[in-house]
Amino acid sequence: TRSLTITSVDQSMFEKAQGEKVTLPCTFELSEEDEGPLDIEWVLIPADNQKRELIIIMYSVDRVYDQYYAATTRRMQFTNLDPKSGDGSLDILNLKAADTGTYQCKVKKAPGVQSQKIQLTVLVKPARTKCSIEGSQEIGKDVTLKCVSQEGSPLLSYDWRRVSGTQHLPATSVLNKNTGELLLKNASREYSGRYNCVASNRVGTDECSVELNVTPPVNTAAIIVGAIIGTLLGLSILCSIIFCFCKKHREKKYEKEVHHDIREDVPPPKSRSSTARSYIGSNRSSLGSMSPSNMEAYTKTPYSQVPSEDFERAPAQNPAFAPSKVAAPNLSRMGAVPVMIPAQSKDGSIV
Repeated sequence: TRSLTITSVDQSMFEKAQGEKVTLPCTFELSEEDEGPLDIEWVLIPADNQKRELIIIMYSVDRVYDQYYAATTRRMQFTNLDPKSGDGSLDILNLKAADTGTYQCKVKKAPGVQSQKIQLTVLVKPARTKCSIEGSQEIGKDVTLKCVSQEGSPLLSYDWRRVSGTQHLPATSVLNKNTGELLLKNASREYSGRYNCVASNRVGTDECSVELNVTPPVNTAAIIVGAIIGTLLGLSILCSIIFCFCKKHREKKYEKEVHHDIREDVPPPKSRSSTARSYIGSNRSSLGSMSPSNMEAYTKTPYSQVPSEDFERAPAQNPAFAPSKVAAPNLSRMGAVPVMIPAQSKDGSIV
């Protein structure tokens, strides 16, 4: 007595690159005893046993159900449009790294039930590989060439080769295929040239290149001396600018203080008219206090100008007062009392 059997048991592991297509086989044979409805089911078994299985696609009662797992919608389909013919293989399109896992094909037709597990590994090709130089590119120094891929499934392997010149790596070079570092010890001018790095894994390769230029050592002493001289020169120029600025600022401040300095102890100048009035008034008072006997002597004494406290008139502008024009004051009208004024005689005695 025969029962349902799965015939595709030759390959249980697949390795594919990201973006490719894979076909997971699941062929079977039915027996006469299998009279129930045919069910074909593909599930993804998670690596964590605590998580439940995810149904990807199913065929039941002549109908396909593929809306169970959103991440695989439109990317997973049965290879044969009529799975009941004995081919329940699964096609996965545009593979992604997340598709890595264990897939199980279950075929059920009562009373027969069979299943098969297949391990799928989706590898990512090396991509965005970058090359760089670490260390001083001087004669006699150690230089390290680095190569790193930003993408790519392990295990990645790196290999360096020289593109220009002899196309052979220097004799003192040390290569680490796992890290992608190429150490060039005691570099010389002959090491100069273009170097190429190839990153690879089981599904693809990627490349990058770098230009190495080994030069004579730099005279560091001259550079340091030049830097010191330049710094001192810059500081001297800066100090000169600051000194000139401060000096100019002090001069402006002094001029401003002198211009606005007001001395409170100096009285304001008197006008010419007020000075003249005060002088004439004082003379009139003197005239009022004199007696008639002294008027003649007073009138004979001339005065040429009115004194001023602020300025002095030019000779042409100072009119002389003639003695004849000064009239004797009317003592009676003034109501003044005659005052006796001492006089000096010819021999010097006072009378």
